[in-house]
Amino acid sequence: MSDEETQISAEVVRALEGILLVAMEPVDPTLLAQLLEQPLAVVEGLCERLSMAYAEAGHGFQLVKVAGGYRFQSHPDVSAYVERFVLDSQQARISLAALETLAIIAYKQPLSRQQVASIRGVDPDAVMRTLQARGYITEVSRDNGPGQAILFGTTAMFLERLGLDSLSSLPPIADFVPPAEVVEALEQGLRIVPANPMGASRNEVEG
Repeated sequence: MSDEETQISAEVVRALEGILLVAMEPVDPTLLAQLLEQPLAVVEGLCERLSMAYAEAGHGFQLVKVAGGYRFQSHPDVSAYVERFVLDSQQARISLAALETLAIIAYKQPLSRQQVASIRGVDPDAVMRTLQARGYITEVSRDNGPGQAILFGTTAMFLERLGLDSLSSLPPIADFVPPAEVVEALEQGLRIVPANPMGASRNEVEG
């Protein structure tokens, strides 16, 4: 590589780092290529090499690809310290009801309000308005059935907050459901056997 190529490469790397440092959201690699006036493959290759270099150096941050774009984020190893800082300065935390509703929409989207209500068993209007206001869900389409209900889905911000590149990166929902034998054991443990009218249990009468 010539001195000129090395200089250009170093300048591009510094510009790339500067853009990503001030970006509030993941930056699409196509936009980075336009800003840096470099081929898309070159930009993506630089991002990958920088990501590996940061990891090898043991920094407390990472360069990762999430929601289709690149961004800097804290390393999982320092999550306890970052979480302590965030919780200490956070003004409003998302409620458990909102988390449940968000999970339902994430795994079952697109869904209407009525479909969410049938799953949760409660009116989700207030919670869904909050999630929509925070940018986690949005209107994505309309149902083809009578009334053409509005259908909701998750947003790029949702992927960004979870550090995911796409919805396919969500953990399988089966991971959160206990096996059938566990459910059966719980049911048997909670089942109440009616007592004999004379006060003896069924086992005592049969014995």
